[in-house]
Amino acid sequence: MNDLSTFPITKKWPARHPERIQLYSLPTPNGVKVSIMLEETALAYEPHLVRFDHNDQLSPEFMSLNPNNKIPAIIDPNGPDGKPLALFESGAILIYLAEKSGQFLPPDAAGRYETIQWVMFQMGGIGPMFGQLGFFHKFAGKDYDDKRPRDRYVAESKRLLGVLNERLEKRTWIMGDTYTIADIAIFPWVRNLIGFYEAGNLVGIADFPHVTRALEGFVARPAVAKGLEIPNRDGAA
Repeated sequence: MNDLSTFPITKKWPARHPERIQLYSLPTPNGVKVSIMLEETALAYEPHLVRFDHNDQLSPEFMSLNPNNKIPAIIDPNGPDGKPLALFESGAILIYLAEKSGQFLPPDAAGRYETIQWVMFQMGGIGPMFGQLGFFHKFAGKDYDDKRPRDRYVAESKRLLGVLNERLEKRTWIMGDTYTIADIAIFPWVRNLIGFYEAGNLVGIADFPHVTRALEGFVARPAVAKGLEIPNRDGAA
């Protein structure tokens, strides 16, 4: 029996299946990276909804797992050396799950590091810039009379989309013919930019046809379609 009782987070979100990876998340771009990866790898997991409208991410139980109070986070009861492992930061979790499963990360050293470089490209560029654009275009920032902040993030988002478009011009996926964690990291954010943030026209998404083509292929994957809805916002697994 896997004992997760030493993790305070399990008091707020009890594990019904403690032998499975425990996922604490919300279906945001960062959150679905991990649920998609778990679906793609077929690793057994149990999802738990972290509700921002209830400030769950600020609870002592959640912050005992991630002191940075951000989703997603996981506990793997069968981590390295058979010991439980707690992890936060979606990029770190993607790399860990890729290595655990032996999937979606090239086995050769050069391919591995090149893939990780594109994961870092998402974490350091696409995520923060697209997120700021969303704030200034759809949320409270849209009410600012001064549009220079919004325009700054629009320009940087266009630049980043241009980098992606060039990379994908002669490739099916970021790393070529092989689907990897780089794609799992990047495309939820592109989807969010166009869909939830409603910024497709603002960034001129039609000018980046290789990006939209790859996005279509991404969302058509069955594991992606399922992972995008996990955890269910109504609280069901």
